[in-house]
Amino acid sequence: MSPVASPPMPTTEDVYAALRGVIDPELGSDVVDLGMVTHVDIADGTVEVGIALTIAECPMRGQIDAETRRKVGALPGVETVEVVTTAMTKRQRSELMETARLRARERAEPTRVPTSTRVLAIASGKGGVGKSTTSVNLAVGIADLGFRVGILDADIWGFSIPRMLGTTDRIEAGEDKLMIPVEAQGLQVVSTGLITDDEGTALMWRGLMLSKALEQFLTQVKWADDLDYLVIDMPPGTGDIQMALSRLLPQAEMVVVTTPQQTAQKVAVRVADMARRSHMPIVGVVENMSSFVCDHGQTYELFGSGGGEQLAEQLAVPLVGQIPLDTSLVSGGDEGTPAARHVADGPAGVAYRTLAAELVRLVPPLEDETCVGRMAKLLEAM
Repeated sequence: MSPVASPPMPTTEDVYAALRGVIDPELGSDVVDLGMVTHVDIADGTVEVGIALTIAECPMRGQIDAETRRKVGALPGVETVEVVTTAMTKRQRSELMETARLRARERAEPTRVPTSTRVLAIASGKGGVGKSTTSVNLAVGIADLGFRVGILDADIWGFSIPRMLGTTDRIEAGEDKLMIPVEAQGLQVVSTGLITDDEGTALMWRGLMLSKALEQFLTQVKWADDLDYLVIDMPPGTGDIQMALSRLLPQAEMVVVTTPQQTAQKVAVRVADMARRSHMPIVGVVENMSSFVCDHGQTYELFGSGGGEQLAEQLAVPLVGQIPLDTSLVSGGDEGTPAARHVADGPAGVAYRTLAAELVRLVPPLEDETCVGRMAKLLEAM
């Protein structure tokens, strides 16, 4: 009786095809598309697969290892599967994040935010650091540079944007059943505060309801087709809204707001970590309440010093602005007169207008990044 012949060993192409079934659950794509497979060696019934993880202590390491062994081990002729894991270099991680963001864009649900609109998510690790004040003054500052700007109050529970912009108008629906943003101080404004009965109404929403609210603001609001920038005032922390944003608007980029105090800086690291895990680029850090200059010219660092600079250094991003304590911010927030416009020559007004110009430089309007846009600038300068 002739011995039963062993099945032939799989080819390298067969192994790669099997590895496409190994999904990195955090990144939402397979290890082949993500460029995580470093090598495949086949010899004498054994297949060795090299997997490069984002970090050596990757929490998904065990799951990816097990899935690799299971998928490749199911191929005919494979007796043993060996998985060799390594940690990615900084360059490899950067390439991986770009690939993951591209995949997210391809899978993203369509929204009514124009694809050409730059999206700036203003975030903080904790409340009380001036995030909403920064959102409003930044939006006004960018608008005053000649751009069409919208502002979305994604702080569903703690909405404050309507008061800061001095509007009590209500959001209405057009004939197409889409919500029409309120126009306030030259901005397109959307907030739950423009839907509730009054600003004292408590919204007792949790989990999926919060994510659904954000989704409706992005998919059922008739944002202007010529919107250059959308500033999103995020709720503090790392919850449902933040995770939903990275899924719905993969083109979003984050600006992290902190104070000089180390306690605030340490908490802000968490929201930055969440952004990077969601493959959302971090544009820079804004240090709020950086100092106070009295009428006699004396500077006081009431909340300490160095927190913004330390955070920026830790995240390897620029410190894009330092906003001083200024009474015009308090009155402006209460009266709907943002300092960036109404007290433009004051300490905070100057700082916010400088911040707006810097962010436009770092994240220029999309059309300015095209060859046609550059040619137009050259022709205009001739």
